[in-house]
Amino acid sequence: MDRFDAMQAFVRVVESGSFTKAADTMHVSKTTVTQLVQQLEARLRVKLLHRTTRRVQVTADGAAYYERAVRLLADMDDAETSLSSASAAPRGRLRVDVPSPLARLILVPALPEFHAQYPDIQLDMGVSDRMVDLIGDNVDCVVRGGEIQDQSLIARRVGDLQLGVYAAPSYLSRAGSPVHPHELEDSHHRVVGFLWSSTGKTFPYAMRRGAEDIQVQGRYVLAVDDGNAYLAAGLAGMGVLWLPHYMARPHLGSGELVPLLEDWALDPMPLYVAYPPNRHVSAKARVFIDWVAALMAKHAPPVRPPRKRPSRAAD
Repeated sequence: MDRFDAMQAFVRVVESGSFTKAADTMHVSKTTVTQLVQQLEARLRVKLLHRTTRRVQVTADGAAYYERAVRLLADMDDAETSLSSASAAPRGRLRVDVPSPLARLILVPALPEFHAQYPDIQLDMGVSDRMVDLIGDNVDCVVRGGEIQDQSLIARRVGDLQLGVYAAPSYLSRAGSPVHPHELEDSHHRVVGFLWSSTGKTFPYAMRRGAEDIQVQGRYVLAVDDGNAYLAAGLAGMGVLWLPHYMARPHLGSGELVPLLEDWALDPMPLYVAYPPNRHVSAKARVFIDWVAALMAKHAPPVRPPRKRPSRAAD
């Protein structure tokens, strides 16, 4: 039995909650993972996991061993990456999840530069606006707009997305231009709703003009849960949009979108990179996070200080 492989298999099973998922992340068979964990239990002479047909649960001994195993694996990774050659060339598979519009318009176009600098990093990029179970899905980090609701995660603020209000000419020719945000709530005007994965609901936007400070949610006939679909619905004339400037900019010059309510200010949307607190941040994850932060400094630099997180400070 390779003790390192067995320890790694056990940690992956605990983090994913499944022998099958652990096998997938290690690129081995489920049988191999099962045998490694069984051999580890035999060597330690303790039961580490309770297995049923539906789920895998960690025993008390297994939970204690897991904490030590994570630290040992992290120390081993640090020992390797501390070598000059390893530090200069992070390598391996990195799993990330990013919002679809950010991937399409900013991150993916810039990736050739990232891979020219780090050619040995294999990037598995999930592109979605859904909630991701970082542990269960074995994702190293996520990039998300809006405040991070899960207070257990480590979150690094990498940008602030400036927002504006926009609509397509086809919508404005049919409904006219609103002169006050309240018209989006109580008139014939409609918005395109965005369903946030954390709640499955739309949420109001804070808008300010002079002494007026209001919350506007708007009435919709269509709500979607994907940023690219949200933009497409607005371009099709389905309603008024609240958009980050980087999403609206390509469509302003072409006349596909028209800015509205420009005398009103909106709070910027914070952009975070988040990762689990109990997972060692590898060299490949660190360089990716730093790269995202540097990239967003060009497109949407933070303009507000990071919020205080009650459970642990923002990284």
